[in-house]
Amino acid sequence: MHHSVSRILGAITLILVLTAPLRAEPALWKNEWPETNFDLTSINNWSEIMSGGPPKDGIPAIHDPKFKPAGSEARIKDKEPVITLELGNAPARAYPIRYLIWHEIVNDRVAGVPVAVTFCPLCNSGLSFDRRVDGRTLSFGVSGKLRHSDMVMYDRETQSWWQQAIGEAIVGDLTGEELRLLPSWMESWGQFKARNPDGLVMEQPNFRRNYGQNPYPGYDSLSKPFLYSGERPPHGIEPLARVVRVGPRAWPLARIRDAGALKEAGIRLSWQAGQASALDSANMARGRDVGTVRVRDAQGRDVPHDMMFAFAFHAFWPEGRWMLGR
Repeated sequence: MHHSVSRILGAITLILVLTAPLRAEPALWKNEWPETNFDLTSINNWSEIMSGGPPKDGIPAIHDPKFKPAGSEARIKDKEPVITLELGNAPARAYPIRYLIWHEIVNDRVAGVPVAVTFCPLCNSGLSFDRRVDGRTLSFGVSGKLRHSDMVMYDRETQSWWQQAIGEAIVGDLTGEELRLLPSWMESWGQFKARNPDGLVMEQPNFRRNYGQNPYPGYDSLSKPFLYSGERPPHGIEPLARVVRVGPRAWPLARIRDAGALKEAGIRLSWQAGQASALDSANMARGRDVGTVRVRDAQGRDVPHDMMFAFAFHAFWPEGRWMLGR
């Protein structure tokens, strides 16, 4: 067994042992979450939610990050992944995964829009949301809870819990509310710079972290995800294989890569080499090349989508459509 994989499996086993008693009933969480309305929820089975290890805000979200011109950034290697957000007439912004893997949520404002740029390492899910709900602007933090191995976020205004992968409130006063998904995508830093020489990149946060290192080495080579007990994906697809999700449809990354480009369901999906996996090597820049996918509609506009692991798509879209080309 690869050394880094055996190490992460050992760490996961330890965390499982430490967090096993923290499953199930919300009564256990009411001291930690006294302002959360646990009587209002869309969760039918509380055992789906469990502690991921860190407490509330143990993974610190970033608020009002600072940015620098892309041309002045020297730390980030060309193949490292970033989440790109292009809104309105504002300069394109790059949110490096070297920071998001340690913070998971960035609360920002772009072109007058309050946004939350999010990354769940355990699902490889990178999504950007409009933070406005019913005329109120929310600010998001990391709850420390997981459901189907996906990050549960919370908003500081109502202490409601939100499922990152679907952008929906699942516990608390805002249960059932949905965040508007914005078109953002993961690409390499080199690809971002080449297209946006006048773009902006998020500055390194003022925390003591090993930025540029992947704290989950070998994770996307595992046969089973962390803290996940649901079904395996259908069609023989590996649980940690990447898929491109657009609405309730999922395209296997391998299929897009092999084709180079696909036109289906009213959209065009294209693949380009050059982006390292954030969840492979301990040094993020050295991760194997998983490439970059862009998703556009018939008019060439960017379409909101996610690049997530197959198990997470199946968990949150059990009736979803697998675009296998056969």
